[in-house]
Amino acid sequence: MDLIDWRDSRPIYEQIVESIKKLILMDVLRPGEQLPSVRSLAMENATNPNTVQKAYAELERQGFSYTVRGRGVFVADNNVLKERKRTELLDELSETLREAADLGIDPAKLCSEALSAIQGAAKGGNA
Repeated sequence: MDLIDWRDSRPIYEQIVESIKKLILMDVLRPGEQLPSVRSLAMENATNPNTVQKAYAELERQGFSYTVRGRGVFVADNNVLKERKRTELLDELSETLREAADLGIDPAKLCSEALSAIQGAAKGGNA
């Protein structure tokens, strides 16, 4: 599970948190599935175990995981988390559309650009 981009200026624990959240929201990591141990994830990503522990604590604080003492860290039920993320994304989209309208961007051009971005994302690109 390669979670760190060494060129990224964000703290390593934040990168781990965001990467795992993305995997959870994409259903790559399913509810109830055990996350790698702190030591194994630290070794795999060549980072300090304390950094991974901090990331796991943040994931739990945000509701993405839970800890079973003596067994490990597990993915929490993510239906509520997915709905919260959908709402957040739709709010951001609405705000972006308002800004575009305020700038006088042609709605047809905006739709064309949005469609291109969606198709690029579907193909795995950054469009």
